[in-house]
Amino acid sequence: MTLSRRRVLMLAAGAAAIPALQLFPGAAFAAAEDVTKMMADFSGGKEPQTGKITLTAPEIAENGNTVPISVDVDSAMDGADMVDAVMILADGNPRPEVATFHFTAMSGSAAATTRMRLARTQNVIALARMADGSVYMDKKEVKVTIGGCGG
Repeated sequence: MTLSRRRVLMLAAGAAAIPALQLFPGAAFAAAEDVTKMMADFSGGKEPQTGKITLTAPEIAENGNTVPISVDVDSAMDGADMVDAVMILADGNPRPEVATFHFTAMSGSAAATTRMRLARTQNVIALARMADGSVYMDKKEVKVTIGGCGG
């Protein structure tokens, strides 16, 4: 194999780039304060209560790239018992806010299903804000065997 000048320059540039790549930081994860602040902003500073909302998530996710979750809020969807919004948070992800679902009386029921990425074993939190200002919470720990956010 003969090495041309172009090939030698490309190899040298590649070798010089390897140490530079290690200057970039590794995966960053959200601080607990960030998640607490997001929860406080969503709830308007009110302490979330248990009940009314049910979060369904697998106990063990074999692949963090696609973890199915669903939320269901026990609500008549009328008057003060109307669900305004549901927020899903993953407290160990680089960006903890996964999704926010907004509901109206025409929704019929306050239920949603989606898939999410989880970087590692962590808590998944669902918050439901009602029309009367009350907030309900459910939380599940999901164990991830293969991370989905670069893990």
